[in-house]
Amino acid sequence: MAAVAIFSTAAWGLGYFGQPHIIVRFMALRSPGEAKAARGIGMTWMFLTTLGAVLTAFIGVAHFADKPLDKSSSETVFLLLSQIFFHPLIAGLVLAAVLAAIMSTMSSQLIVCSSALVEDLYNITGRKASPTALVNLGRAGVLLIAVVAALLALNPNSSILDLVSFAWAGFGAAFGPIVLLALYWRKLTAVGGFAGMVSGAVVVFIWGNIKPLSSAMYEIVPGFVVALVVAWLVSRATYRPNPAIDSEFSEMEQEVGAKVTA
Repeated sequence: MAAVAIFSTAAWGLGYFGQPHIIVRFMALRSPGEAKAARGIGMTWMFLTTLGAVLTAFIGVAHFADKPLDKSSSETVFLLLSQIFFHPLIAGLVLAAVLAAIMSTMSSQLIVCSSALVEDLYNITGRKASPTALVNLGRAGVLLIAVVAALLALNPNSSILDLVSFAWAGFGAAFGPIVLLALYWRKLTAVGGFAGMVSGAVVVFIWGNIKPLSSAMYEIVPGFVVALVVAWLVSRATYRPNPAIDSEFSEMEQEVGAKVTA
């Protein structure tokens, strides 16, 4: 069971491939050459922040050993420790920094989700809308997503970590395998990608809501595997040679300088 727990915790890394607010950072690269410098900066920062989170947890366990925190309070252990160990001015800056990080992530998620609703779902109907109409639809999308998030937050039995982990698994399992296949496998088809996204999301939703299963293993693991396998199988069955895609992959291989397996 310890090995499964370690594997499930490490599987959080799979979620990075499917997070919209992270993927857009890669899309902002001006050239493939910038990826090397971005990798070093990004991994160094992630190592430092992860190390800080782990050390904060250890300090919290030791400090509150005599009076352990309940589940809801344990999620704010960083804020509690900052108020205990730091001057009120420093503690205020820490609280402001946490709020700024929350607002930054929230705004990115709202904008990305709203853009996806307008650009991907509305435009798929074939209708042509004016720029003003698209802006209004984007605002409506932001409002809709914000209302859904507020309704989820009203559940008194849910915790922030539970909501984040469930959403992380959903995005990671639904979009992660498709992003990887689209980048490294030229035989991925639209039907295969759609089947993989749906199957991954469904598996995460079912697995995450069945307590014995979610307690045994983090739902992103089965969801990611099922989405990857389904997308591969359906794509193999529906693949038709496409010279445009082959040409694009060949150009990408030459530009990046890495051989991609066909």
